[in-house]
Amino acid sequence: MIYARIQLSATNYNTDLTDWAYIKNPDITELNEIYRAYCRHKSFPSVMPIFDSEYRDPRNDIIGYYDHNNLVAFSLIRRFDQHNAEALQFAWTYSNPRLRLGINSLKTECAIYRQRGFEYLYLDQADDYKREIDGFETLGPLE
Repeated sequence: MIYARIQLSATNYNTDLTDWAYIKNPDITELNEIYRAYCRHKSFPSVMPIFDSEYRDPRNDIIGYYDHNNLVAFSLIRRFDQHNAEALQFAWTYSNPRLRLGINSLKTECAIYRQRGFEYLYLDQADDYKREIDGFETLGPLE
């Protein structure tokens, strides 16, 4: 597996690509339903559950994405410190594929965390679609 991150200073996205908001008091049942729909849509052969504690962890931000005022997607972002965050999980229902939330949510999150003064957003895997994001970098071995 190749790991990746985004150098946020190399991005110039803005937050008006999507209808989004921080979710402060998450409805865990609703988020888990979105996650299950996402996993079914992707036909993942194996999935890691998202534990209730991850939704409630004060180090994690939950960003909700909306289509006509309906929550259709979310991202779970872990803040490691004032400069580094990791996109732990993204999930959406695919109820309106024209929204392109897979890529537009990531661009929105780049804008959010750049505006908050973060330097890097870590992505876990270096999926092909993520390579189109400005500031995309793969991580190499330790020297």
